[in-house]
Amino acid sequence: MMQMRDWISGIVGLAILLLGLLPLIGRFTFLNDLPMTLVTWVVAIAGLYLAVNSIIEITNSNVVGWVSFGIALAALIIGFFPVLHSLGIGPEWFGFSWLGRTFYNIIFVIEGAFLMVATFAMEL
Repeated sequence: MMQMRDWISGIVGLAILLLGLLPLIGRFTFLNDLPMTLVTWVVAIAGLYLAVNSIIEITNSNVVGWVSFGIALAALIIGFFPVLHSLGIGPEWFGFSWLGRTFYNIIFVIEGAFLMVATFAMEL
């Protein structure tokens, strides 16, 4: 039976997917004007949320959980290192200044898709 945490994961996933997909297809391009600090915070928090959902998937003996966990770790690194750099922690390369906004939009789409998959995969 679907629980409230499953539906919340799906709704958050849809919101994050749309946050990345709409600027990629040319709609709501004002979302590209969001500060990169905010974008990296959202990527890091969504990655942490995906990691929690992935652990739930893994404990339910779901193979998709391991793929989700790998995506979550990558998103955590891509989001958390620039956050640390903005706080003055870590070396210069923690800033990931070579990553553009389009890359972060793609990360949003991937994170959102896996969060929406987690809606159903947490209950398998």
